[in-house]
Amino acid sequence: MSSHPQAPAQESAHNTHHGHSHGHEAAHGSFKSYMTGFVLAVILTAIPFWLVMADVLDNKALTAGIVMAFAAVQVVVHMVYFLHMNSKSEGGWTMLAMIFTIVIVVIALSGSLWVMHHLNTNMMPMNPEMMKNMP
Repeated sequence: MSSHPQAPAQESAHNTHHGHSHGHEAAHGSFKSYMTGFVLAVILTAIPFWLVMADVLDNKALTAGIVMAFAAVQVVVHMVYFLHMNSKSEGGWTMLAMIFTIVIVVIALSGSLWVMHHLNTNMMPMNPEMMKNMP
């Protein structure tokens, strides 16, 4: 009889716990892919920051549209490079999750713009004299 009767069970539990295969078909990501995602994220942040801070475009609505487009692209970059969402992993469910996320982002952005536009157009104009009389 062996002096360590539980050694094979512990070894097999250790191998299944620390194994690199978690049932995913796609790799988790390499240093190169993480750096590519990081560089893209920095670029997708720096360009809108520059557009707003340097007041590059005279049209504020165009600037806001460009900033939101960069934000939407950045969401996709984060999902692909950092969350590893693609059509191969998890039997395609991560791609479905990405599509769902994109739909939710489009609804949230368009709804926010719609609400802000209608609040702006339906807001009662205020002049300084009216502000003095307010409680």
